[in-house]
Amino acid sequence: MATSEVGESTEAGGFTHRQIMVILSGLLLGILLAALDQTIVSTAIRTIADDLHGYSLQVWATTAYLITSTLATSLYGKLSDMYGRKPFYLAAIIIFLTGSLLCAFAHSMYELAAFRAVQGLGAGGLMSLALTIVGDIVPPRERARYQGYFLAVFGTSSVLGPVLGGLFAGQESILGISGWRWVFLVNVPIGLFTLLVVTRALHLPARERSRDRVDYWGALVLAIGIAPLLIVAEQGREWGWGSGRSVLCYAVGTIGILGFVAVEAALGDAAMIPLRIFADRTFALGVVISFVVGAGMFGGILLLPQYLQAVRGASPMIGGLQMMPMVLGMMIGSILSGQLISRTGRYKAYTLVGAGMITLGLFLLHYLKADTAYWVVVLFMLCVGFGLGNLMQPLIIALQNALPPKDMGVSTAAATFFRQIGGTLGAAVFLSVLFTRLAPNIRTELVAASQDTEFQQALIKGAHDGNPADMALAQGLSNHDSTAAQSVLSDSSVIQRLNPVLAKPFQVGFAESLSTVFLTTSGVALLALILVVFWKEVPLRTTAGGVTPAVE
Repeated sequence: MATSEVGESTEAGGFTHRQIMVILSGLLLGILLAALDQTIVSTAIRTIADDLHGYSLQVWATTAYLITSTLATSLYGKLSDMYGRKPFYLAAIIIFLTGSLLCAFAHSMYELAAFRAVQGLGAGGLMSLALTIVGDIVPPRERARYQGYFLAVFGTSSVLGPVLGGLFAGQESILGISGWRWVFLVNVPIGLFTLLVVTRALHLPARERSRDRVDYWGALVLAIGIAPLLIVAEQGREWGWGSGRSVLCYAVGTIGILGFVAVEAALGDAAMIPLRIFADRTFALGVVISFVVGAGMFGGILLLPQYLQAVRGASPMIGGLQMMPMVLGMMIGSILSGQLISRTGRYKAYTLVGAGMITLGLFLLHYLKADTAYWVVVLFMLCVGFGLGNLMQPLIIALQNALPPKDMGVSTAAATFFRQIGGTLGAAVFLSVLFTRLAPNIRTELVAASQDTEFQQALIKGAHDGNPADMALAQGLSNHDSTAAQSVLSDSSVIQRLNPVLAKPFQVGFAESLSTVFLTTSGVALLALILVVFWKEVPLRTTAGGVTPAVE
């Protein structure tokens, strides 16, 4: 039994602030491991696909990771409720490390996709179990003080990831190993250190062994339902949303989801996601809000790097650094709301402020033009980031607080699961809108620019100087070929290779297309704000999910 240090206050769950911070150090490292991997890989995936001669297959490496991590989230929540958190958190780290090592030595995109699926099995537990463990040791009223650290780590990874991804992908080799392979190898030292810290520091309240059986049938049917929906979300733009393959995915996904509901209803409390938890109106509406926020949030965050890199010409490394204002806003918002929730025990006001600021920020982003001053972009990013900081952690706390402590793992996993699903579907829809608008907008700008004397002179100069990008554009325009506008759909870096005068129509067309998408995401955020207005606030408990700081 751990005891309180002399002179330190003890939280209602029985842990001192120092004990909580020691445990938190391991949890934060786990979140850093998962969040950093996603941003590094997304930056380097084009280079990886080229080296493995599978450019057209790169999406499967992302989809495989997404499917397994999303499915594993709920399973980790239920199993940890039954048998304890620490064994599964350690297992998640080990599985993630194993997948990282396998990815580092993949020799084809098919191998990489399979190994990314292994990584995803581990990643599914890193985020949700970390939030669940905080719920075990810290009362809801005090929890906001600590969960702000999680958001800060997530925000930091969104900046650091592109910088490291660009650095590794840009190197031919490091210590005799291809540069992109270090995208995965960098996880090894971080993961081993995380494993050591968690093993030594994570001591949780003892749990009575559950007599429930593991819901393997539910996990299987959920996989049948979710996998095709995630696949069509990633591939639908290429296949066509009404194509035969897309319709087949819709049908299989619908059958799978209905089957999952039937299995969970039959199993009752033994279910992976017991349906009784949705009888609580506060929790049920909170899950819907998580889904909607996930769609709007990930859509906005995904599109900002597109603007910074494709329109403003920033490299992935510089683009990552230029995202710092959003991270700063998230940190300020999370720290401020966390302190105030801890003092007052009230959280709804901060969810309203957060949803309102996100809606406002995304709406303002739709005014961005190709020549908008960067300081204006900074202000808009601060607005969105401050909103995220005020909304995300109170949302998790409220959902954990809505259900009894015995359901801590299930409630946290459900919230994370639906936010991930919302984010995936939202990103697919918003990217589809972007690429649908992109080619027509660029063609319109090229037609208008071709009448300009300066543009015509730049075309002649580009052909004379031998710049391949300029020559290809000049040839395409002279032959009235529409592939010039279409080319940025497969490789937006062509914009940076053009003469600045020739690049202008592409940048303007890109900015106008992004404007449409930002306006759409602000509409989604507005829906989240309306739902939050009708969300009932439940007084935060003053006791933690666990009872005493004993070793599991």
